[in-house]
Amino acid sequence: MSTELPPVAPEVLAEAVENLTARLRKKLDAATEGCAAAAVLEADGTVTLRFGEDALVTLRPGPAGTITMADQATCCCLLAPRCLHRAAALGAAPLADSPPEPAAEPEPVPAAAAGPADPTAPAAAPNGSTETAASAGSAASAGSAASAGTTVPAPALTAAQLRAAGALWHVAAEALAAGVTAGGAVVQAELLRAAHTARLAGLIRAEAAALRVVRGLRAAREHRAGQRLGDLTGAFRELLHTAGLLASGSADPALTGTARRAYAPGGSLQVHGLCREPVLSATGYGGVVTHLLAPDGTPYSVSDVRPGGLARARGAGSASVALGGATLDHAGLARGGLRIVGATVSPEGRLGAGRGVRATPLPGSAWTEQPAARLFARPAAEAVAELLADPDAAESALLGCDVTVVGAVAEHLLVRETRPDAPLLRLLPAHPHPELAHTENLRRIASYPGLQLRVLGRPDLDRTATLRPVAVGPVPGAEHTLRLPEEWLGRADLGYDRLQGAHFPQGAAAPAPLPAAEGPDPLADSPLWRVRRLLETGVAGGRRAVAEAARGTESLAGASYAPLRRAGLTAAAELAAALAAEADRRPRDVFGRLADPSPDGYAWAWLAAATHLAAAERCLIAASWAASPSAVPVSGR
Repeated sequence: MSTELPPVAPEVLAEAVENLTARLRKKLDAATEGCAAAAVLEADGTVTLRFGEDALVTLRPGPAGTITMADQATCCCLLAPRCLHRAAALGAAPLADSPPEPAAEPEPVPAAAAGPADPTAPAAAPNGSTETAASAGSAASAGSAASAGTTVPAPALTAAQLRAAGALWHVAAEALAAGVTAGGAVVQAELLRAAHTARLAGLIRAEAAALRVVRGLRAAREHRAGQRLGDLTGAFRELLHTAGLLASGSADPALTGTARRAYAPGGSLQVHGLCREPVLSATGYGGVVTHLLAPDGTPYSVSDVRPGGLARARGAGSASVALGGATLDHAGLARGGLRIVGATVSPEGRLGAGRGVRATPLPGSAWTEQPAARLFARPAAEAVAELLADPDAAESALLGCDVTVVGAVAEHLLVRETRPDAPLLRLLPAHPHPELAHTENLRRIASYPGLQLRVLGRPDLDRTATLRPVAVGPVPGAEHTLRLPEEWLGRADLGYDRLQGAHFPQGAAAPAPLPAAEGPDPLADSPLWRVRRLLETGVAGGRRAVAEAARGTESLAGASYAPLRRAGLTAAAELAAALAAEADRRPRDVFGRLADPSPDGYAWAWLAAATHLAAAERCLIAASWAASPSAVPVSGR
């Protein structure tokens, strides 16, 4: 029977494709199709794929279940290891995450001498508490400087880093010019090779951005469910931005990133549970993260994420917490607390499980008590404004607000914050997988218009006034609100707890008027959609598609720019025009050959337009949280 292919390290795949002849590279995309369905799991744990009668590829994953060495993938044909069969099998396998570097055990911190937790203290990673990350270097380096009390200038980029960044920029520009249509296995392998070189040079953030682009190209070419062209566009923007700045030599060296979240001694801590949420990644990882708060309001978290996919994400919610001998499971920690001695903390607030950590359970506290009550004490717009100013922190930050359910419109659950002149907020599942409880819980809540809720969630900063709730609870003092079991301690984790009819109030409330439509969306209704469509056209079809759009009867070079200029978006109009012109600029010499085949000019023009668009959209998103939709200016289409 067929089985899933083991993940392969990016550098192994890149080397296999590089060893192919030009003739075989042209056949690689066709050979890769159907490989995954032909994989067979043997009794000894190897995975085999047969290509005709004379070629058998054998994949022997290591202890971690990953192909990390070239000799773990073999073929019996005469051309092996430089054969099409081996490269196709590796190309069909999912990409493995980069492994963390070895870590040293930190010096023990006496409990009596330990002060309050300082996530920005000098970083040292404990055994058993390391996690891969793409961009934590700036926090760690800033913390080291702060703890020393002096300003330490960051070292300049090395010559090797500059060369690696320049090579990655060029390959990324080539991939952008090719687009999804021509971004097959060869283009992806070139990106992987440049990404591996960047990693060896210490450019961890650039490598992570390149891997996101490769995964996005694969998903788009395979038409996977849930794949969004906008996500791939954002990945290209981040990759070009990072590589371009690094290659210029003018970037802050902190942009290089670091391969792991560096854990620092945190002393003695007291934390209280907020909620837990399932984690399910596209790379086959699953688990749970439990969010915690210290008495001073500092956020912390405990995560348990490993290979296993959906089954592990569902089961990890009740798994034991591997932290200092604590006897709680994640369900109990989400409604309880811990007193920790010898804590280790990453700059992002993740608690490590080093050998010197000791933890004892504490009674839980309700959301109406401190420190959780602080999360619901200010307007959501203020919290969102802070997150927009610090996008790196926005990925894991939670905000709270009290809302009144309006009803469901299209895919959204509409609610209104219980404050004067508050806008309509759109609630979307924190994770849309149908086997998780998020979607079903929101659907049940939508059937109770007028219900008042206390919501804790993560704002979606790519959408207008959109919140992805991870937990809900009753509003203190409200009559028409949730009636949760006493043991739930006043909150329901939407990814694990399933709301039933008994959890809702009996009788009907005075429902908030349900709008006939969701109302104006300042982001969707803005003429900026024209720039977004042009950028996404370039990602999907490459440079040629942008050039053809510019030459069309409804081209952006013509009347389509007028709405942008009428709305005062002159810079957006000019940058889009410059992109269209650069895409169509193909100068040739007297012999008809391209005089300037480099994609750099096109990539810079695309990046300029994409960066400006992202900034403009963030402004509209911030405005959508601050006022009701009717008060947000919406320009004509």
